[in-house]
Amino acid sequence: MNETRNRALQRLLDPESVVVFDGAMGTMLYSKGVFINQCYDELNVRSPELVREVHRAYVKAGAEVIETNSFGANRIKLAQYGLEGQVAELNRAAAGLAREAAGEKVLVAGAVGPLGVRLEPLGPTSLGEAREVFREQMQALKDGGADLFVLETFSDLEEIEQAIRAAREVDPAMPVVAQMTIGVDGLTPYGATAADVARTLDEVGADVIGLNCSVGPQTILEAVEKMTPVTRRKISAQPNAGMPREVGGRSMYMASPEYMASYARHLVQAGAKIVGGCCGTTPEHVHAMVEGIRPLSPRTAGARGQASGTAATAGAAGTATAGKRVEPTPFAERSRFAAKIARGEFVKTVEIVPPRGTDATKLIADSTTLRNAGVDAINVPDGPRAQSRMGAVLTSLLIEQRAGIEAVTHYCCRDRNLLGMLSDLLGASAMGLRNLLLITGDPPKMGPYPDATAVFDIDSIGLTNLVRNLNHGLDPGGNAIGAPTCFAIGVGANPAAIDLAQEIRRFEWKVDAGAEYAITQPVFDADQLERFLERIEHVRIPIIAGIWPLISVRNAEFLANEVPGVSVPKAIIERMRKANEKSKEAALAEGIAIAREMLERVRPLVQGVQVSAPFGRVELALQVTG
Repeated sequence: MNETRNRALQRLLDPESVVVFDGAMGTMLYSKGVFINQCYDELNVRSPELVREVHRAYVKAGAEVIETNSFGANRIKLAQYGLEGQVAELNRAAAGLAREAAGEKVLVAGAVGPLGVRLEPLGPTSLGEAREVFREQMQALKDGGADLFVLETFSDLEEIEQAIRAAREVDPAMPVVAQMTIGVDGLTPYGATAADVARTLDEVGADVIGLNCSVGPQTILEAVEKMTPVTRRKISAQPNAGMPREVGGRSMYMASPEYMASYARHLVQAGAKIVGGCCGTTPEHVHAMVEGIRPLSPRTAGARGQASGTAATAGAAGTATAGKRVEPTPFAERSRFAAKIARGEFVKTVEIVPPRGTDATKLIADSTTLRNAGVDAINVPDGPRAQSRMGAVLTSLLIEQRAGIEAVTHYCCRDRNLLGMLSDLLGASAMGLRNLLLITGDPPKMGPYPDATAVFDIDSIGLTNLVRNLNHGLDPGGNAIGAPTCFAIGVGANPAAIDLAQEIRRFEWKVDAGAEYAITQPVFDADQLERFLERIEHVRIPIIAGIWPLISVRNAEFLANEVPGVSVPKAIIERMRKANEKSKEAALAEGIAIAREMLERVRPLVQGVQVSAPFGRVELALQVTG
């Protein structure tokens, strides 16, 4: 196996890389005039060009993994057509045809379906016999050139366990994707829940676990949401193109490519990192899914030649012929804030939350005070904690135009679809905003409007990729926008993340996607920050540390327990508790002292600080910045 396919296999197993499988084989063969009473697996030797054409269409559509035409090519099912003696021939041919179409950039998954018989104790077939039947088929698929096995549309957990064991006997190193099927009630035909499926397949040792067939995207999405909390395995989802309907005497799948693309995004956001299609899905559906999830995973480059490249360029490379990529404005020339960072100087910013209503009088007065005190910029959060406040973009414009100080505009993915974000960003650039902090955003249910919905077309990584492309003069489709935008691209970072390995992976991807500086969550432990900085040294960009002046022990406890991404050590809470016992004034003074200590501790480690103004009290922030 060459290095290209090795890297593709690593991406397949990487828990965070999003990988796109192909769609239906039977649907495509049926559309080419193959009647359903024929053995589709036999076409691998009887009409190989038909099968090869389907594979090529999926590769052209952008699938990163194509499945062999071998779903029913086991000894028991082939016996229905008198072909039980051709197991090895048909499966080797299936893998060979797929390998031919895939080339060296696309992986070949040896497709294995259920045997179609009941196993002991409910049927005559023993577990050992079942395992031997699976092993026979899988050995032939491997011999023909398959890179991995995909076990799909299984109803019985006992049966798929035997298939997984057979795969390990054939080659312990070959990845195994194990997928069950469920009904509209969210249960397998034998009554197992999605959570049961996840736990069982995890315990048995499949590399990737998931669901396919039988139902459309919505039911699969609901099931994936139940699987993600109970397993750390990578999850796959390959729904049908909706439920079949009778149209003119034929069963038709009605879900459009656009609909499948929309649900592909939802599935990725719910935790499925492998997506594809089953019955009714076509190359058009797969192409739409590839394009639909591209902003969610900047490292996901389509398998087509024009869609290869680094994470930072993936969004534009797929349609590079539509617009010419231009060099962006040098970072130091984009804003005064960026210029100071570029010179290696220490920057001081203060975060002010936008007003709840329309009166911006205090906001402007506070911003003017901070400007006069020598603060470099005002950080403007975007709907923090899912609360309804004046929009961050318009708030930033008010600050820059009326107070004469630059803003760092926080911009989140929660409330806008991709088109809305594109419109906002183009408008913000035209109005002169230059400094962005790109974040995913807090979920609506944590705010005072639990019935509000979130969009999350893309996350902060995809948004970073989008803004970088705008800076190169291209929209998400690779089309020229005229004069490029001129944004300084900042991202968030959390040194106190519970899953630090995941946080570091996401930080690496943000840098790959185009991040140029980062602002951390409030830091209350300088040693923790230093450890985080050591672990990101290989992708280090200028780091600005968040500093939060505590005003009471209740404030400290609130941050520790109710604000996502913030960690307040017990020692800090205890200091605030002791001060609080003396007086409110003593607690406030202690909070300021802690913040000043933290600033001095982190100053040698970072290139600036973002100091929050608790409850809008900018005088407290100024006591910290000095």
